[in-house]
Amino acid sequence: MPKDSSIKHILLIGSGPIVIGQACEFDYSGSQAARALREEGITVTLINSNPATIMTDPVTADNVYLLPLEKKSIIQILKDHPDIDCVLPTMGGQTALNLAIDCEKAGIWDKFDVRMIGVDIDAIDTAENREKFKELMEKIGVGVCKGATATSFLQGKEIAQEIGFPLIIRASYTLGGAGGAFVEKAEDFEKALSAGLQASPVHEVLIEQSILGWKEYELEVMRDNIGNMIVICSIENFDPMGVHTGDSITVAPAMTLPDTVYQKLRNYAITMMNSIGNFAGGCNVQFAVSPDNKEIIGIEINPRVSRSSALASKATGYPIAKVAAKLAIGYNLDELKNSITGFTSAYFEPTIDYVIVKIPRWNFDKFKGSDRRLGLSMKAVGEVMGIGRNFQEALQKACQSLEIKRNGLGADGKELRNQDEILYSLANPSWNRLFHVYDAFKLGISFRTIQDLTKIDKWFLKQIEELIQLEHVIEKYKIDTIPYEVMDEAKKKGYADRQIAHLLDCLESEVFNKRYKEFGIKRVYKLVDTCAAEFEAQTPYYYSSFGEENESVKSDKKKIVVLGSGPNRVGQGIEFDYSCVHGVLAAKECGYETIMINCNPETVSTDFDISDKLYFEPVFWEHIYEIILHEEPEGVIVQLGGQTALKLAEKMEKYGIKILGTSFEALDLAEDRGRFSTLLKENNVPYPEFGTVHNTDEALELCKTIGFPLLVRPSYVLGGQGMKIVINEKELEQHVVNVLRDIPNNEILLDHFLEGAIEAEADAICDGENVYIIGIMQHIEPAGIHSGDSYAVLPPYNLGDLVIRQIETYTEKIALALKTVGLINIQFAVKDDKVYIIEANPRASRTVPFICKAYKEPYVNYAVKVMLGENKVTDFDFKPTKKGYAIKEPVFSFHKFPNVNKELGPEMKSTGEAIYFIDDLMDDFFLKIYSERNLYLSR
Repeated sequence: MPKDSSIKHILLIGSGPIVIGQACEFDYSGSQAARALREEGITVTLINSNPATIMTDPVTADNVYLLPLEKKSIIQILKDHPDIDCVLPTMGGQTALNLAIDCEKAGIWDKFDVRMIGVDIDAIDTAENREKFKELMEKIGVGVCKGATATSFLQGKEIAQEIGFPLIIRASYTLGGAGGAFVEKAEDFEKALSAGLQASPVHEVLIEQSILGWKEYELEVMRDNIGNMIVICSIENFDPMGVHTGDSITVAPAMTLPDTVYQKLRNYAITMMNSIGNFAGGCNVQFAVSPDNKEIIGIEINPRVSRSSALASKATGYPIAKVAAKLAIGYNLDELKNSITGFTSAYFEPTIDYVIVKIPRWNFDKFKGSDRRLGLSMKAVGEVMGIGRNFQEALQKACQSLEIKRNGLGADGKELRNQDEILYSLANPSWNRLFHVYDAFKLGISFRTIQDLTKIDKWFLKQIEELIQLEHVIEKYKIDTIPYEVMDEAKKKGYADRQIAHLLDCLESEVFNKRYKEFGIKRVYKLVDTCAAEFEAQTPYYYSSFGEENESVKSDKKKIVVLGSGPNRVGQGIEFDYSCVHGVLAAKECGYETIMINCNPETVSTDFDISDKLYFEPVFWEHIYEIILHEEPEGVIVQLGGQTALKLAEKMEKYGIKILGTSFEALDLAEDRGRFSTLLKENNVPYPEFGTVHNTDEALELCKTIGFPLLVRPSYVLGGQGMKIVINEKELEQHVVNVLRDIPNNEILLDHFLEGAIEAEADAICDGENVYIIGIMQHIEPAGIHSGDSYAVLPPYNLGDLVIRQIETYTEKIALALKTVGLINIQFAVKDDKVYIIEANPRASRTVPFICKAYKEPYVNYAVKVMLGENKVTDFDFKPTKKGYAIKEPVFSFHKFPNVNKELGPEMKSTGEAIYFIDDLMDDFFLKIYSERNLYLSR
């Protein structure tokens, strides 16, 4: 049927701050849904408390409410907009669904005559309630694990006694597998049961037999109002059952699934979706299959867009959230067009002629003492996706995207050679097990042992073993003697020039010259087209490979490249994607063809219709350089993609590629702690007494001059990596050794730490001559806690005119001294009314989106136009909305690491943020957080 013409105004619920288990994939789906609804002439009002996202920007919705995701906020919105007809809660993850259900139970939707669309409450209840799901599966003939639901400790113990060990505990209505556990021995059961009952908001757990080591598959399915269904994508987990899907390496399409079993999974998925209720939209169905492919078990069904649907969208080019939003307003699949081809029906199952590999990104180093083993509770903070013509190429590209100082899977001299450690890692999966599978083959551990310990399918292991065999061939040659065929095979299997250089014992540049210039082995670019090239794609969404035909046609328009920020991690999150998207939109306004390079499937920047051309590629030198050689842009913007993009500026400078905005020299000067402090000295800007060292002897000598306590800071890092406050020589020596082990040859700055100081920061736009300060924030926590982990208040709440004037003066001085063109963030410590500079970052910062939302001004848009030389700062009519105070509230995911204390210091640990507005300083929220400002301060 056509769309429901009675729907004029929809309330869209977002997912709130980013936490482990619910990240920016919902910003992506919510943004896409909002755009799809507005295309239909529907007014969209949106609620979300996350200021770092595109979703909460005026470009997304007609009305944006940056309010806490709670019932009273919903009531406020419905009073403000009595014409809201419907609420769409399926785009905001578990947070949005739970809020919608709470409002339903409280009678709020009935009271305001609002209809819930895109979801059926009964369907959600059936999917989330473990007992109901199990009963339904048994009724429709889908296999389930033997088990039962417990709502009490006693009941749980009785069930466990009946099933026997090993078993699995799954908590009802939780996110990212929270409260789940594998229990192998009876003595571990009581603790796990108690944790599961507490984690579930309804204090209910499912206890069932363990299927540890079985293969795990997911089908991403679309269903419309009349029951039409299509499978968008099959996804196979590289890691077998026992690792949460969010923590598992996943592959699309499924690689080891016999067609007969796939058809069974497909039929089961359709039966499951038909049985859960009147549901239209995207749905994720998960199965376990026994290693011999004979038994199939239905694990769960998620009748909403999910983490997997973001991946499936990017993998196939099929815009699941967009189509799901249109189905929610009444359309059927056969009435919608495929957005990629522009003319085929959306009722058309995508076919892909390439392979996708997703690898999660973890941050265990930020949570010292955490249990690094992977299990039922998700621990990854982000993910990357590699696209290749074969599994090996996609796997290497995904490894190159991770930014963990590896050049791919192996061939970089960083192999683990300790057999006992490798064997332990194979049996106890953690973030680096993939690399240890490679190391095991390289060390000569038998195929059978590797398979027995990991339970990873033999086909995947064979693919990794083949890479080792190829490396043995490459190592027989030198750069002068390597044959064309061997070089060509290495590139087609995804090896980076750096990896080949390691195997040939030569320089990366020598490999590039040999294969690119002499052999003519160059990347070609292929379209992601949803239909295996059966129909022509209209959207320019590309990945690279090696072969004959290049499908990326270079235009003669003036063009710019925006480098994305890669995978989400602690210290570099969605706020940089926000800046990248606005960079693209601003450059488009200035008449440039915009080219986006990024590898994060969760983000809006990698949506196929944001930039003029999207290259879904690792933000890794070799990939970027070849795109630049192919496209010949006017220049590259590196200021918006966080440290990921910034780290590539030196190579660009060396290769004569124009950096738009602030020069490499200025970017490097600000990153180099020693040179930056010298610049401050020359400009009479106060800074804590400091010195730079390169080893422990220098550090122990320097501390005598500066005195303790000392803030130890490495150069060229993000999120306070490696920063620590030390109070004696022993601590100083230990920490310098640790920093140099993790970041060899780094220059380390020792600052005298200003105890008891107040921290503040300023963001500004500079055109090299004029400076406009977009916002000054005061931190509630004392100096010593990283700015990303501090509550920040905009404008400052008690700094006084004298201090504010110093901050303004020094911000202008530093911005001009660095010859900044674009954005700059400067951090200050204030003691005894004197302002000291801590650091300056001439790039987009974590706080820019927060200021944009608080003051309702498009500052990134203005800054990019300055970077491009289209405008001066004085051209803009700045009119910030200033009423009361905005508070940036850090959000943590310590609940994922129960044995880690919530201690805060110079190294950032928060995974996301919320914004909270208050009218005055007597607000209860402000008084509470101010009273707790010293609670978690640690070193």
